Amino acid sequence: MPLGRKIAITGAVTALALVGFWLYRQSAASRVEPPVELVRTLPPDATTVIYLDLAALRQSPMLASLRALAPSPQADAEYAEFVRETGFDYERDLDRAAIATVVRGGTRILFAVADGRFDARKITAQALRTGTRETRGGREIFTAPISGSARKITFAFLKKDRIALTDGGDLGPLFSALAARPADGELEERALRLAGSPVFAVLHPEPGTLAALAARIPGGLRSEQLVALAGSLRWITLAARPEGEQTRIVVEGEALSEDAPRQLAGLLENLLLLARLALDDPKARARLDPAERAALVETLKSADVSRLDRGDTKAVRLMLFAGPGLLAALQDATPHATAVAPLPATSGATAHRP
Repeated sequence: MPLGRKIAITGAVTALALVGFWLYRQSAASRVEPPVELVRTLPPDATTVIYLDLAALRQSPMLASLRALAPSPQADAEYAEFVRETGFDYERDLDRAAIATVVRGGTRILFAVADGRFDARKITAQALRTGTRETRGGREIFTAPISGSARKITFAFLKKDRIALTDGGDLGPLFSALAARPADGELEERALRLAGSPVFAVLHPEPGTLAALAARIPGGLRSEQLVALAGSLRWITLAARPEGEQTRIVVEGEALSEDAPRQLAGLLENLLLLARLALDDPKARARLDPAERAALVETLKSADVSRLDRGDTKAVRLMLFAGPGLLAALQDATPHATAVAPLPATSGATAHRP
């Protein structure tokens, strides 16, 4: 092959490779992680957001371990009827959910967006037995009473496999968030950071809320330093991710200055040291089951406290691993005789919220 032709072919292949790489980068940049996509549909003024990827959890031992900690109650007749009539069972058909709480006028309101396999025709027909339907902005919105409660659930299907709901009577804040779709909000930024975990929570409490909660800790356990530091935190995030047989748990507290994270880091390290010393005490050895003590020791050994600079905020991070031993110990300590109260049923699409 002539040299000129070889150079031309090489140049063409190189150009195609560069174009392909650019298209790939553009496509990757335009893709939105499922957790972020769900979180950005929630009201931006949410004080608490919880994300659950049940589809991922079903593939790991983590979900089974968590279920074991809360023994199932006897079958709920109303929920069993709901499953029969709609074909929807959240343990099987719910894949992902983002749940938010918003405080307005002193009232705490719940909003949720969930992905799964829904039969909209059956669900809406079941809701209309005791509920109502209206159309707003081209969307059908349904409201149904919660069984045994004066509260109601309002819901709408955003698309075939996505439902939005609230117990506040108005889905307007969700629709407003959908229309606005903020590009780089603080809540969305933290959701993106935690997107690799199938379970995470983001808390953005009002000033003074955490300090008020910390102040309610019984006097013998309360630390005035902890009360003061809690009041300075602007964000708290928690994430749990299965890694083999263990679950990695990461908790972060963010503040606007580095003083609170620095002091919190020192406080956490002291508490971990005291906990390790307590487990080595002969009285603790005699009181604790050997397997339970070994699990606690293993968890404390894995605990690590660090500080992070996140630009606008400074953070303190606590990371630890919960192994099967700890979950088994917690399961043994759980009073199996006490049934977990079933979630409130409704004649609408959200008979039981996950």
